[in-house]
Amino acid sequence: MQLTKAEEQIMQVLWEIEKGFVKDIIEKLPEPKPAYNTIATFMKILEEKGFVNHKTYGKTFEYFPLISKNEYSNSFLKNFLGGYFGGSFEKMVSFFVKQNDMDLKDIEELMKHVKKDIE
Repeated sequence: MQLTKAEEQIMQVLWEIEKGFVKDIIEKLPEPKPAYNTIATFMKILEEKGFVNHKTYGKTFEYFPLISKNEYSNSFLKNFLGGYFGGSFEKMVSFFVKQNDMDLKDIEELMKHVKKDIE
């Protein structure tokens, strides 16, 4: 399942702080700050989608992610590859190389990073 841009922005904050109340999430969001009720609504939606859960403290909820940033990134990338590049990593890399007019030095640098991450 994919997140909307607003949901992903909230999840980025929650992944960073690991757990928090609505006010903690609002504090980390850029200006102009959204209303408390807006974020509370998004938290309910994210909970329904299975991305977050909460602990209850009286009438207050402390939210925490159920899906790690890495899990979401992997899922997003698979959907992105499948939707735009027929599931081919090679086609995606080729597309970005052409779009960004990368030269041989840039490609070699990219390969160094890939090799380092694999090892």
